[in-house]
Amino acid sequence: MELHLRTLALAMLSLSVVPFGAANAETVLGQQVVTAKGYAGDAQETPQAIEVLRPATAGANVLGDLLRGEPGLATQSDGAWGQNPVLRGLKKESVVVMVDGLRVNSAQPQGAIASFMDLGLLDRVEVVKGPGSVLHGSGAMGGVVNMLTPEAAFSAGDRTSGRAGVRFSSVDKGVAGALLVQHSNAEHALVLGVAGRDVDDYRSPDGREDRTGYESNTLLAKYRHRLTEDISLRVNLQRHEDKDVWYPGSARSGAGIPPPLGVATIHSPEQRRELYELGIDAKLGDGQLSAEVYRQEVFRQIRAHAQNLGRDYVRNDVTFTTDGLRAKYVFPVGEGHLLTVGAETWRMRGDPERYMDNNAPFFNNNQRNDPFADGEVEATGLFVQDEFELGRTRIVAGARYDRVSGDAKQKGWGPAAQTSGLDSTDNNLSWSLGAIHPLTETLNAYANVGRAYRAADMRERFEDSARGDGYYHTGNPQLDPEVSTSFEAGLKSSAQGFRYQLAAFYTRIDDYVAGRVTGATHPGSGLPLKRTENLDKVTIYGVEGSASVPVGAYVADAGFTWLRGKNHQDDEPLYQMPAPELRLGIGQPAERGFYWRAQLRAVAEQDRVATRFSNGTEDATSGFVTADAELGWRFGSVGFFDGAAVAVGLHNLADKRYHEHLADGVSGQELAAPGRGITLSLSGSF
Repeated sequence: MELHLRTLALAMLSLSVVPFGAANAETVLGQQVVTAKGYAGDAQETPQAIEVLRPATAGANVLGDLLRGEPGLATQSDGAWGQNPVLRGLKKESVVVMVDGLRVNSAQPQGAIASFMDLGLLDRVEVVKGPGSVLHGSGAMGGVVNMLTPEAAFSAGDRTSGRAGVRFSSVDKGVAGALLVQHSNAEHALVLGVAGRDVDDYRSPDGREDRTGYESNTLLAKYRHRLTEDISLRVNLQRHEDKDVWYPGSARSGAGIPPPLGVATIHSPEQRRELYELGIDAKLGDGQLSAEVYRQEVFRQIRAHAQNLGRDYVRNDVTFTTDGLRAKYVFPVGEGHLLTVGAETWRMRGDPERYMDNNAPFFNNNQRNDPFADGEVEATGLFVQDEFELGRTRIVAGARYDRVSGDAKQKGWGPAAQTSGLDSTDNNLSWSLGAIHPLTETLNAYANVGRAYRAADMRERFEDSARGDGYYHTGNPQLDPEVSTSFEAGLKSSAQGFRYQLAAFYTRIDDYVAGRVTGATHPGSGLPLKRTENLDKVTIYGVEGSASVPVGAYVADAGFTWLRGKNHQDDEPLYQMPAPELRLGIGQPAERGFYWRAQLRAVAEQDRVATRFSNGTEDATSGFVTADAELGWRFGSVGFFDGAAVAVGLHNLADKRYHEHLADGVSGQELAAPGRGITLSLSGSF
């Protein structure tokens, strides 16, 4: 391990990271981001680790493909579609995922909320690592992932522009495309987008992985109207739909699944996200007011399919509806202070309707069995943030107060259902303090400390049901909120093409919410029992970094992540921590003409696994190395397009058989990653 760490450190000093071009992404330091401070600020001058990823039109399939391998980032996957972001070892419950600054909520255990948006319509993805509850409330302990579509922006005269792209992939016989058009003048601004994707089961070195294909389509419409010189109204409408999504990592047989059913697998015939947002922006005095009211609906059909029956034996339909209102006012105060004050409230409701066939040997009784009824979580928060300078040091400090309440009509179903003691209310205080100081004209040092929190979600509070992981889960409506205290220190540098960033971090989480394997068996289903509870204390610490350096006509780059987590209550490694990894790349970039890039990604063995907490269900994962490459040609004006490009990507060149440590599946039979494949991408802008 010491040798491995020395290797990582030496690589960090000599090279660093621009994400792999075959994923059609680019990490850029020193550019404007809005997620970290709530308004546009230079990432180079922000006292937090930030990644800005720019997916090309019709690039990677889902967000997980874009994040994988980036410093401090990982994914937890239960299928090709279901890839949840993991930030510094904290999974989806402890990461706020947003589209255009609005959190995407869904309390289903299967699937990835980050996949409810097509990458082909995105302008960029901003990832802010570390505590973010001051601006973003509950859940922002690991950080924030904000998927941003292009803004509807005014222009002096009539202007029409856009982009289009199509992508073909061999490993999954996939076809994807996206078209985005923007039109604007001094009074009106419009953005319209449409995207679609159709992928088949992908091929791994083991052969075709059944039920990894799916279809999706996305519609986007944004409009802004100038009422006066200082006031404008905006509308944001989004609709994303997926069909025939399977979660092969959920495939189970044995305990709790009657033998006549064979293997049971969770899938979703249809799922969709719809957003309706109305906002206003106004200049008031020396400051800027922004406010919006919105409704977001996430509808999901969840099914359990029995292999031997050849049909579903569990059918669950649920819509999670979130109504919200938020406002913030950014204004200067005195000499050099930029103050932000704001308020936010949202309410999420869910009422799942589930039917089960549980009358062996026929399995056709269509018995009602809801996991909970009329669940609701409501949050209201007030926050303040100040940015100012002390000499040459820039300070960002903030605080937030939140009140979060939850309630339900019923927990569980049948004679054992609980109808009382379901309501609870938490009061939470978050704060953050960061400082960044220029050591030279091109090198900044920063440090930050902060407190964040996460209130239990609807599923953790109220759901009593069997899940695709082979356990019967029981919720706990009286869970305490998780509270994290984090410290981070780092360096950021950008000069004449040489860029690097380095960060060390430590996070302590008290009352960590998790499902513990109890060793007992649920009497009704026969499944082993998992009970949601608070762990006394967990800690996560690590080092991450990235850099890129020009070498003649080429650019060499590298990135690394090393972290560890500990469950102090059970005195063992924290469950499901990403393995250390290192990425090395070299390429020849070009704004016009031929370009290429090649990359190696090395992931270490992960043998630090939980045994007591997981009851022996977390496997050690073998290390692996994958090789990828991309080459292409960027053209000037071609027909209708002002600029165009063609690219060929070569993925997993050695056809390596591997799986990420956070890949779901039966112990020892985790879903293998895609094998060798080729992609062809065509894109253009006008």
